[in-house]
Amino acid sequence: MIYQVTREADTGVGIDGVGVWDGRLSWAYGLIASDPAVRAVALVRLADAERNTRDALDLYNRTWRRRYSLRRKAARRNYEEIRKYSLPDALWDRPTGPDIVAWPGLPYALLFLEWEARYPQEWTRHAKAWGTKQGLIRDVALAHHEATVRTKLTDLIEIVVQRPYRCKDREYARAARAVDSDDLRIRLETAARSDHPWAQRHAGYVLWLLDRPEVPNTRHVWRTWLASAPRE
Repeated sequence: MIYQVTREADTGVGIDGVGVWDGRLSWAYGLIASDPAVRAVALVRLADAERNTRDALDLYNRTWRRRYSLRRKAARRNYEEIRKYSLPDALWDRPTGPDIVAWPGLPYALLFLEWEARYPQEWTRHAKAWGTKQGLIRDVALAHHEATVRTKLTDLIEIVVQRPYRCKDREYARAARAVDSDDLRIRLETAARSDHPWAQRHAGYVLWLLDRPEVPNTRHVWRTWLASAPRE
């Protein structure tokens, strides 16, 4: 069943304002909750949102078999609105031009990345989107975030370097360069001294890159560094 979208006239808030984003997606914070029961409820909500999105897309596709251009336009608008209630769909149409720092969807972009970082298996099962992950990390890898966002990115980098490599994790080195700080380096140094080989390598590599801002973060550089890195 497709639910009705909320219009600007109904809310008094700009259609892409913070309040509208929260009204559509505040439930998604359950996806990163430590309580499995809370995450389970959020996953049900996500499944409902995905089903609504598929229904809206199916309705839009059916209009292409008819000659009603107005109906087709309405179905397209409906699909574009309905998908804003789901993840990662809501993150795909960020307007060009404005800096992501000022984008009202930024908290949900960070939430999507945190979900993948903390609960990778659930993320993979329910919302796998490697290209979206890569694009979001690149977009948020900026030096002029306010303090809470910088801390969130630092937390994500710390989580990611301590686990076995997952697709597009290498992009976090870009974010590390953007939010480089004493706090980040202390966390990376702690991970590099841990008993976990993956943490030693990932954290060591990121620290090495932070000291060499001119070196590109490529697969070749990673493999060359890995081959020369000391083994415990």
